[in-house]
Amino acid sequence: MSLLEKRAAAQNWFGSDAQFNKLYPSSIQMLAQRHWTPLVVARKAAGFLAAESNVSVLDIGSGVGKFCLAAAHYKPQAHYYGIEQRKKLFNHAEAAKEMLQHENVFFTNGNFTQIDFRKYDHFYFYNSFYENIAGTDKIDESIDYSLELFNYYNRYLYKQLEQKPAGTRLAAFHSLEDEMPPGYHVVGVEMDGLLKFWIKI
Repeated sequence: MSLLEKRAAAQNWFGSDAQFNKLYPSSIQMLAQRHWTPLVVARKAAGFLAAESNVSVLDIGSGVGKFCLAAAHYKPQAHYYGIEQRKKLFNHAEAAKEMLQHENVFFTNGNFTQIDFRKYDHFYFYNSFYENIAGTDKIDESIDYSLELFNYYNRYLYKQLEQKPAGTRLAAFHSLEDEMPPGYHVVGVEMDGLLKFWIKI
């Protein structure tokens, strides 16, 4: 398949969220509206995070990989990394990546507290910790949930972002902003305030 044919085939998947979600089994598609990044959000966030070429962008809690895969389609000059602790979702992300044949997307199965934040330039965060709050919709019951974990993860991310250099960018979707250190400033707001763009000054 030529490069043009590959691009045409990929474009078919990105025609709509419903079309993209067909990369996954029906059980995963059912979770899409609440838990996976919409394509319009991925496109806007990628435009902000990958404003420069060859940057490394980390999706914290990447689920089935939708943000990374969509961002790689819209802004292919960057490298996208996803960290996801659920092995099942990681496997779905890898399968979708294989279908799309993205070579600038990399997924890891693990907890985000186990990775080195110094390896990444910018970050995408779709409030991965929110499931730990009582009464919220859960993706599944394969991991532990607690308010203690919610607070621990927020503090951990706060400290990691605090150590990043000036110019670090973060796109946050549906964030409660508990994880944001004071050095970061909002430079853009989209989607009725649900999507915010931050830069460390």
